[in-house]
Amino acid sequence: MKLSEFNFKLPEELIAQEPAMHRDESRLMVLHKKTGEIEHKIFKEIINYFDEDDVFVFNDTKVFPAKLNGNKEKTGAKIEVFLLRELFEDQKLWDVLVEPARKIRIGNKLYFGVEDTMVAEVIDNTTSRGRTLRFLYDGTHDEFKEALFNLSKTPLPDYIKREPTPEDAERYQCIFAKNEGAVMAPAAGLHFSRELMKRIEIKGIVPAFLTLHSGIGNFRDIDVEDLTKHRMDSEPLNVSTELVEAIDKAKDNSHRVCAVGCSVMRGLETAVVMDGRIKEYTGWTHKFIFPNYDFTVADSLVTTFHMPYSVMLMLECAFGGYDTIMNAYKLAVAEGYRFGAYGDAMLIL
Repeated sequence: MKLSEFNFKLPEELIAQEPAMHRDESRLMVLHKKTGEIEHKIFKEIINYFDEDDVFVFNDTKVFPAKLNGNKEKTGAKIEVFLLRELFEDQKLWDVLVEPARKIRIGNKLYFGVEDTMVAEVIDNTTSRGRTLRFLYDGTHDEFKEALFNLSKTPLPDYIKREPTPEDAERYQCIFAKNEGAVMAPAAGLHFSRELMKRIEIKGIVPAFLTLHSGIGNFRDIDVEDLTKHRMDSEPLNVSTELVEAIDKAKDNSHRVCAVGCSVMRGLETAVVMDGRIKEYTGWTHKFIFPNYDFTVADSLVTTFHMPYSVMLMLECAFGGYDTIMNAYKLAVAEGYRFGAYGDAMLIL
């Protein structure tokens, strides 16, 4: 398929700039992919579509504050640093993106915080991910991370046209987030409240978890028309023994497996072996899913309404069928559904 086939007209006012007051009270579009039937519900009603011993697979990655504002040495020019990943704890090295990149050279020092409380030196500008910084900080690794994150902000998606607030640090995070490493929250998981998780437990639906640290590559523009030529950034993935056992048990007893979010679906399909089974896995994934992909693990998907041309929209079209999903998106626009990470949700059955 071609990139141009994943465009649609999205009014700017439908891109959610703020989260719903209550996580589980966003709107929920329920799409039955075999028939094309669509229902309009409230998100907390999602459990009505699942039974005891069905499995919800969540991504328990934790977003860290990745955006830093600072100044370049000598000139005092304003710069923005986006933390991508920590390289070596004992050396305080981070791969980062820097804006404006053209003015940053090896050896430059960058200053952050009031009275320049944090200093970093550019030691490499040849990596495919931008720059490598060495932070100059006297103290333990834990003290360094605390100081660094106190200066940083939550990395909201670019389509949210406002500065992050302290409230975003809690709201742009799943309630079950545990393993730090993502710069992009698994948006579908943002809709699950503690009350809803308790109701899931009472009904006997099984919560299971993988960890996929979603990176900034999910936001990057695709620059090729032929999708077979697009390459995703690699992201760390961990699939545990507990998740393998939960899915095996569900499959053995003909129960549903629901992927909560596109990152979960990508993680499951990375670890698949045969007959819809998965294996333990710790490593990297650069899985890119677009039509016509044959899914073998999950039979349902919880997702949000994504931007035109996005890799997440492509995965939804692969799972639900291109025409079915694109028609659902047209209806979502007509019905005023909210798009983006802070928007409404869709359940594809």
